[in-house]
Amino acid sequence: MLVNSSSRELKVALIGANGMLAQMVRERAPQGCSLHLFDLPEFDLADHDEVHEMLTKLVPDVIINCAAYTNVDGAETEQALAMEINGAAVGYLSKAALAVDATLVHISTDYVFDGKKVGAYSEADETCPVSVYGVSKLSGEQALVNTGLKKYFILRTSWLYGPGGSNFVETILRLAADRDELRIIHDQIGSPTYTGDLADAIFSLLSIEASPQSTAPDPHGVYHFANEGSCSWYEFACAIVEEGRSQKLPIKVREIYPINTSEYPLPATRPANSVFDKTKYKALTGQEVPLWRDSLHTYFCGREKSN
Repeated sequence: MLVNSSSRELKVALIGANGMLAQMVRERAPQGCSLHLFDLPEFDLADHDEVHEMLTKLVPDVIINCAAYTNVDGAETEQALAMEINGAAVGYLSKAALAVDATLVHISTDYVFDGKKVGAYSEADETCPVSVYGVSKLSGEQALVNTGLKKYFILRTSWLYGPGGSNFVETILRLAADRDELRIIHDQIGSPTYTGDLADAIFSLLSIEASPQSTAPDPHGVYHFANEGSCSWYEFACAIVEEGRSQKLPIKVREIYPINTSEYPLPATRPANSVFDKTKYKALTGQEVPLWRDSLHTYFCGREKSN
């Protein structure tokens, strides 16, 4: 159960409430959490005055920002829009959080790194985005910090998928039902992340904040969260097709071939390595992080039931 310092329900403003991650946040919200939903067209995150007015009127205990411009390749041409939504607007939310003494939970990305590191990225590693999307997301992190807000959690995540949104899992299933062969990039590695696990991680961090120990250090700051283990996009696609066959989905594809990034050029550069070190999150919460393969199976089981 989540309650604030006055032992009443925690009032949570959920930004981007109709998006893929937010839908799972709504489903996984624990008892004692009162969600207030904000999304277009009634709520324009890019309108500073509207953001301030609506959030200071609500006076939430927590603001969870699931809104983002997520078209990685589109950001290369729509730079101003990406920077406004992913960058400046995070500052608007941070200022509103300061005005009402709320905690801000903001979702960021592996794209703030260049992907050249050997080994998993920790929160202490230097950021170096190589795409406009990555620059815009890092700009949002910096806008948050620059407001002086102290009560915040920045959760960087990677390769996100879940019900209710466009994602790699559903794309592969659609292609696998139509084609005999697939060619998938194998020289980019990362950790697929199920929205259900990320939503649980958000509430795990908030529960630590709501029940602080007298000797515990300040829990706020930047955290990395993705499912445990790593794979290439090629390995992820193979696992998706395997799960699809086990669920007796209409799978036509016979062969999946690994290819290099250079064989599938896209407008935006992707990090070659997106693997995260989750030691900080696990040490604070005491929670185990599910393996990506197990969570993919969980997703398919839920997907089957919903159909």
